[in-house]
Amino acid sequence: VPHSKSRGSHLRVHYKHCREIAHHIKGMSASKANKFLEDVLARKAVVPFTRHTGGIGRKAMAKQCNSAGDKGRWPVKATAVVKDLLSNAVSNGETKGLDADKLYISHAQVNRAPPGRRRTYRAHGRIGKYASQPAHIELILTEKQDGVEKADDEEGEGARGKRITKKLAAKKRFVQVGGGSA
Repeated sequence: VPHSKSRGSHLRVHYKHCREIAHHIKGMSASKANKFLEDVLARKAVVPFTRHTGGIGRKAMAKQCNSAGDKGRWPVKATAVVKDLLSNAVSNGETKGLDADKLYISHAQVNRAPPGRRRTYRAHGRIGKYASQPAHIELILTEKQDGVEKADDEEGEGARGKRITKKLAAKKRFVQVGGGSA
């Protein structure tokens, strides 16, 4: 299957934001996903948060998305990074000779990268952790295949004629061994 890939490792953007963006754009055509990401940057569209929802505010815009819940945000930095990866994958596809208009996001995956560790100073002379949560992101774009026309089917018959039950099919598969004449 002709496809094009794009991947970013140890990207310093929030893993949870990237996961929600990738989950939402998976399955979209590349042009539609790019339009959506531009709208998020312009605050015209919202990224619906479906998994990492603790403390996320409710948004009326998030109800319009075809996803569960009404929580959403506009994660600008993560959106910009995913948009760059998407445009990179599209240009990789064009280099391979794929049709940019037919490309869709067949695979979008985000993994946690090792945290960037810093320290913060707490009360009574203690020191606390202050870690960033970076992400690995990968996108795979595939050309949309043209569907196959459904053949004319007379009187509900299957591919080879009359339909038979599972029981009858099993009987036909059964091979009788020996010629018992009792």
